[in-house]
Amino acid sequence: MPAPTTATKDRKALGRLSLPERNFVADALRTETLGGVLLLLAAIAALVWANSGLQESYESVRDFHLGPASLGLDLSIGHWAADGLLAVFFFVAGIELKRELVAGDLKDPRAAVLPVVAALCGMAVPALVYTLVSVTGGGSLAGWAVPTATDIAFALAVLAVIGTSLPSALRAFLLTLAVVDDLFAILIIAVFFTDDLDFAALGGAVVGLAVFWLLLRKGVRGWYVYVPLALVIWGLMYNSGIHATIAGVAMGLMLRCTPHEDEAHSPGEHIEHLVRPLSAGLAVPLFALFSAGVAVSGDAIGEVFTRPETLGVVLGLVVGKALGIFGGTWLAARFTRAELSEDLAWPDVFAVASLAGIGFTVSLLIGELAFEGDEVLTDQVKAAVLTGSLIAAILASVLLKVRNAKYRKLCEAEELDEDLDGIPDIYEQDNPEYHLRMADIYERKAAEHRRLAEVTAGASEENDGPA
Repeated sequence: MPAPTTATKDRKALGRLSLPERNFVADALRTETLGGVLLLLAAIAALVWANSGLQESYESVRDFHLGPASLGLDLSIGHWAADGLLAVFFFVAGIELKRELVAGDLKDPRAAVLPVVAALCGMAVPALVYTLVSVTGGGSLAGWAVPTATDIAFALAVLAVIGTSLPSALRAFLLTLAVVDDLFAILIIAVFFTDDLDFAALGGAVVGLAVFWLLLRKGVRGWYVYVPLALVIWGLMYNSGIHATIAGVAMGLMLRCTPHEDEAHSPGEHIEHLVRPLSAGLAVPLFALFSAGVAVSGDAIGEVFTRPETLGVVLGLVVGKALGIFGGTWLAARFTRAELSEDLAWPDVFAVASLAGIGFTVSLLIGELAFEGDEVLTDQVKAAVLTGSLIAAILASVLLKVRNAKYRKLCEAEELDEDLDGIPDIYEQDNPEYHLRMADIYERKAAEHRRLAEVTAGASEENDGPA
């Protein structure tokens, strides 16, 4: 029976990435890791500020209003952070998703099945867990979407600190899964958390997006054109009643992410490179600073585990996310041609799936939208998000530490570059020139060892002579 061809060969799930994709993932991780650290510091600062003698100053700053009331934008600092700065985060997420669709793992439908199925299961199972807990305890179902989101920056920060030797394929899996997760979280916000629509403002936003798209297709350049237009689109989208972050992801998806022959980088990649530090270093940390400041006490922590809504959020993040993503990955590998890479084991996948339970940024946002008008329950749900995310981070850290010895060997194999040409050897196995270079290197080493053997043998003969 003939061997299977490349086209029909079973795809390895979480197999080795191509070198360009690996380099892209590494660059993205470096920025997101720093952003995750800043996010963590901002969250800690918010908790300390809100639980100290300066609590009133925190609330006064967060609730301070500014902006043109005539344009419907007289918003509090907290709202500016959640609706304005977070739109920058979703703009970058839109570019990431577009790039994955046209040049990354999601370009090949067979490859896209794995992270998409994992992301969908990783959202459905936490929602189901929350619903079951709330129904059983007689709680509100309004927060079913709170535990469905994964925080990219926070998860990757933990990954960078704990899983230092994690194979690039697993890192890319988490990154891609989180991007897909963000897309569906945006759709949830648009469909389920939009109340009254202002069709005139919505129509204006759509026209603005059409102009944005047309200018991109015509090749018009200049930040002084796009930044004012983006602000107008954002303002109209906010006044339409649809959450303004939708404008960010829509504009991100419109950018071209495939370079032309005369371009080193596509416009999407160039703009993402410029905006990502602003998103990870400023927008998301400031959102965390003005969203994570909830009063935490022994009674409040106790209520997190006794009230059905908050318990549902914690269990959804810790249990639902891990089981949903792991189960979705297993189902995709079981019922498609994909097979788990022979370098990995299923406990590796479960360890990474546990990280997705860190649902900070978008979970806090959905919690605010779900329980808007009920400040007490909103704060309790925020405390539940913080608690669930912390438990998921600790659990994932323990699992990653246990598996880190194996990861280190895989990482060393990925990084090995014996011929010192700047390309890891594992990516040159099909290159005849690489093997010729390696043969030359080994021949020189063999010649050196023969010379040393002769020198050592001569010295031994001298020492064995008469005294």
